[in-house]
Amino acid sequence: MSQLGTAFSEGIIAFIATNIDDIIILLIFFSQVDVNFRRRHILLGQYLGFTAIIIASLPGFFGGLVVQREWIGLLGLLPIAIGIQQLISRKEETITVQTVSSDFRELTPTNPVLSFILSILHPQTYKVAAVTIANGGDNISIYIPLFAGHNLTSLGVILGIFFIMVGVWCAIAYFLSRQPTIANILSRYGKAAVPFVLIGLGLFIMYERGTFTLIPSV
Repeated sequence: MSQLGTAFSEGIIAFIATNIDDIIILLIFFSQVDVNFRRRHILLGQYLGFTAIIIASLPGFFGGLVVQREWIGLLGLLPIAIGIQQLISRKEETITVQTVSSDFRELTPTNPVLSFILSILHPQTYKVAAVTIANGGDNISIYIPLFAGHNLTSLGVILGIFFIMVGVWCAIAYFLSRQPTIANILSRYGKAAVPFVLIGLGLFIMYERGTFTLIPSV
């Protein structure tokens, strides 16, 4: 019982310590919600990306290889690529939001299972997942030794806490984005800033992980 209690505490502390910066990214995502980018894309993308991080960290539990910090930093190329792609592909909207909303509702599947599957396969979901993986890539170096110190039952407790906290994190970010002052700032400046935030995030990830040291000096 004591060991499970320790796993419970370590799970909460480890998640908060390694994902506190993710709140800012989620705030930006939720400020961009529209008829083509839904809340479910953010939630599913977060879970997909975080699941990938967990899978990459499991070798620690099995006593496998530890990924070098510098190579983990290469994940920063993902948000950089997405940010550049958003800058290049910006287009003028030629139809009103009302028209788009009407068309979107007509094309939305009524079958909830089909709707869920289509949401998982949606490109926006994978964009969120890619940013989540890049921003949380450094978590791998923390989760590997954390997982290595527990048995299968304790690992299950930690993973359960982690996946619950992903939903809690999304809820916190969503409610913060709905606050009038925060929502007003994000609605006015968020969309224009998103590509630059993503590029800056990618560069910071690579710098903080020491990835630039992999570049051979001339």
